[in-house]
Amino acid sequence: MGGCEISHQKAIVMFKIVIKPNAETDATKAAIWYNIQRERLGEEFLLAFEAKLNEIQLNPNQFFTVYKNLKRAFLKRFPYGIFFIIDYDTIYILAIVHTSRNPKTWKKRK
Repeated sequence: MGGCEISHQKAIVMFKIVIKPNAETDATKAAIWYNIQRERLGEEFLLAFEAKLNEIQLNPNQFFTVYKNLKRAFLKRFPYGIFFIIDYDTIYILAIVHTSRNPKTWKKRK
């Protein structure tokens, strides 16, 4: 009836993900360890890591803030947390840490 339509669509922000070298090393070491435990388990770990990165990229603010602007997302099936920060439109992956390890061991990473 001659009225105007209002769109209720949300703007989708696509975050860029940057995996810091130390975090990449964390993931590689974990995958190697899992492959030693059982053939192809390391590949399954990396798939779980990739899936969680996709989740983080779509909605990083759904994850718990552990300290100031540092957030943590847990992998499914594997006892690891991904620690990251958001800087404007970029997500920086700082570490992938086994949940039994003290996170202070890597807190000096930049």
